[in-house]
Amino acid sequence: MTRTARSSRQSSKVVQLRKGASLEMVRLACPDSAQASLISESFGLPVIDSDGIRDLHRKIIIDTADSLNEGLGERAMQIHLQRIVGSYVGSAHGAGQFYSRSVSEARDATARNANDDRDSDLDGSVGFDSAAQRKREFAADMGIQAHALRCAAEGVVAAYEEVVGEAWKPFERHVENPGQTVDRKAAEIQMAALG
Repeated sequence: MTRTARSSRQSSKVVQLRKGASLEMVRLACPDSAQASLISESFGLPVIDSDGIRDLHRKIIIDTADSLNEGLGERAMQIHLQRIVGSYVGSAHGAGQFYSRSVSEARDATARNANDDRDSDLDGSVGFDSAAQRKREFAADMGIQAHALRCAAEGVVAAYEEVVGEAWKPFERHVENPGQTVDRKAAEIQMAALG
């Protein structure tokens, strides 16, 4: 192999994309309106106005774009709204993931509580809930919060498409040489110097 072929192969960089959360990921992680209503009824929690949250957040983004319209060009507006919408979607996705973990913990605690041979998981003193009941209630609260943030994300994504004229997609950041630490890079430079 020639020296130029070898050096050009070594200098090529591995570029990966770091993908952000998408609206589909949010929809998979967060409860929909029907599930949120069931959670509210089962746990005595307030029923969320899903459509109201979506409409309000859609209106907020449209009003924001209208107020900035004269000061920003099309591309600047698109970048600005991309960041705003991305933060809403990322927040909803994080809430959905936390909700999923809370449900898993509640299931585990409830299953342990069903085992009659364990004293540690029995109901608490009179007037106090069991640990499993507290975990179920916590998961229900997280489900309602995740649903509310899902609705907000859906509203801002709809507004983005209305203002910009194209569907919102998560920003994909290029990451060069992922997983390479400073020590590893330093070792490579030192080894290259040694020949």
